[in-house]
Amino acid sequence: MRILLTNDDGIHAPGLASLERIAAALSDDVWVVAPEYEQSGASRALTLADPLRVRKISERRFAVEGTPTDCVALAFQELVEGGKPDLVLSGVNRGQNLAEDVTLSGTVAGAIEGMVLGVPAIALSQAMTYFADEVVAHWETAEHFAPGIIRRLLEVGWPSDVVMNVNFPPIPPERVDAVEVTRQGFRDSHLRRIEKRTDLRGRDYYWTGFTAKPSNPPEGTDLKAVYEGRISVTPLHIDLTHNATVAALKGVLGGAPPKLAPKPEPGL
Repeated sequence: MRILLTNDDGIHAPGLASLERIAAALSDDVWVVAPEYEQSGASRALTLADPLRVRKISERRFAVEGTPTDCVALAFQELVEGGKPDLVLSGVNRGQNLAEDVTLSGTVAGAIEGMVLGVPAIALSQAMTYFADEVVAHWETAEHFAPGIIRRLLEVGWPSDVVMNVNFPPIPPERVDAVEVTRQGFRDSHLRRIEKRTDLRGRDYYWTGFTAKPSNPPEGTDLKAVYEGRISVTPLHIDLTHNATVAALKGVLGGAPPKLAPKPEPGL
């Protein structure tokens, strides 16, 4: 099995080193194509206005000055020799990719690009409670459980238009006792924060970040599982159609396009 690894935290990220150890338990044909610099929040962005520069680190290891989507596309078309990968693994992300954040995630996007190119793909993230620089994620939790979960998923298979999003809870492996197949949740509070500051020359600038406010999610969601110390496995797909609204609109917006009534003439 030829495995392609990517991430959005960059080629030097400790989570990528964890992913390499996970992949080594599954195959000896492992390729790494990851961003030269951190690309968190890049989603499925493509680099279109600048050239993509590639640095070859070793025989099967490359750093790309681009996004996770760029990395996977380049890997398939140019960098991986001897045939396309059989599996794409993206991560292990430093921090969870849950709920609505999956649409922002470069980690999930790397897996989606693999799916688009016709290969099974899995995004893996190690949840964290705090995100200060000195806080070390429980990489050992992802490394302990990921190989078995990946093997099981490959054994049973999944639809070709689906990617698997796996999140490991922020606890040591000995405290994890369950895996739960979940649906994507939605937070009940807005976590994004934009802070205005002023530099020493008197010009305003802004920092974007997130507040660490927990939600109160319902049972069966990815949020609830990780909050309660379970490994969350969520099948995702990129068909964003809301079918109930499609059915409701068909009765009022089908057929000839509606016309705007003419404005009354002045004085009438």
